[in-house]
Amino acid sequence: MESTTYLIPPESDPMGRAIADYHSTGKAKRLIVTSTMFDDDEMPVEVLFRGFDKMPAIEQEALRLASGNILDVGAGSGCHALALEQMGKKVCAIDISQLSVDVMRQRGVKDARAVNLFDERLCDRFDTILLLMNGAGMIQRMENMPMFFSRMRQLLAPGGKILMDSSDLIYIYEDEDGSVDIDLAGDYYGQVDFAMRYGNIQGDSFDWLYIDFGTLSLHAELNGFTCRMVKEGEHYDYLAELQVAE
Repeated sequence: MESTTYLIPPESDPMGRAIADYHSTGKAKRLIVTSTMFDDDEMPVEVLFRGFDKMPAIEQEALRLASGNILDVGAGSGCHALALEQMGKKVCAIDISQLSVDVMRQRGVKDARAVNLFDERLCDRFDTILLLMNGAGMIQRMENMPMFFSRMRQLLAPGGKILMDSSDLIYIYEDEDGSVDIDLAGDYYGQVDFAMRYGNIQGDSFDWLYIDFGTLSLHAELNGFTCRMVKEGEHYDYLAELQVAE
């Protein structure tokens, strides 16, 4: 994991630049996602600006359940934060992209901050912590689980909850006969490396974690948290609620 104070430099921020371009002009170049594990893919930038009615049911449910003082982690263009504010809810939106935070402020997000989730200078206490759009990815790797849950303890108010979505990538390794081809001696199959490219801006490679619900529940229990399934999506994705165990 990078330094706990890490922010993405604007000159190395493909997604942030794409968000800024789309916000200012209504269009953007192709935002390409690369990985050593998968073929190159394109992320439609307009999706990052979707309203509540265009969000997947899992995200809509998370926003409905969010209450009290809310932290929106990896807030991007601010689509979730704006939807929460329209519901009359209080939200602090954070991102490690200064370009994205600038756009959030321009779009009207009241409390948008360029700060790393693990930066100790973020010392507020929150009733709900949102990690959406495969938000478990921000944990990056399985060995970061203890650090992640320790940080959640610091940020959660008494009785607070984490609402986090993820996907189980097991379907990628399924053969036609239903058997699964996974190297059990290797890294967890949901650990993926990504990088992004936008025009002539090439971003650094980063780790991203997709975690199945059973494995998330196990690590939550090991770190003193409860974990319950809130909603299952249409394709191996789900929304989970985690709380400090009593």
